[in-house]
Amino acid sequence: MKERKLSPPVLLVIEDSDEDYATFQRAITLTRLEHTLHRCRDGDEALEFLFHKKSEDFLEPRPALIMLDLNLPGVDGRDILAFIKSDSRLRDIPLIILTSSKDPKDINDCYWRGANGYQVKSADYDGFKKEIQRTVDYWFKTAVIPSIALGG
Repeated sequence: MKERKLSPPVLLVIEDSDEDYATFQRAITLTRLEHTLHRCRDGDEALEFLFHKKSEDFLEPRPALIMLDLNLPGVDGRDILAFIKSDSRLRDIPLIILTSSKDPKDINDCYWRGANGYQVKSADYDGFKKEIQRTVDYWFKTAVIPSIALGG
């Protein structure tokens, strides 16, 4: 019997800042993970991407991990979080908030809505890059992600 080779996991980054995304890309390549990186620049694009994934055919691959900025143009990150975690076909995808907000109200609200983590972006480039590497390493190398998120 032929063994099915799994596609590389998809990491969905919902981030409007080109600078932060470029740093994210550089950091992720240093992890040496085999992955597919997909970016949505705003909340509307993220909803379009996720709605496409929610079709009856449930097109593959779907994200294995979502990194979400809170302050997005269009539909806000808080609303994207609520949408994802209220949908039975998406809620098991680990979702990490990646934002500059240290506001305790934002932190509590995001965890209440179902975020799996909340990460404040470091102000310096090297710090931000290291934080991204640690987070992605944890979710793809240490944590056990639900098999449905990996297409298994």
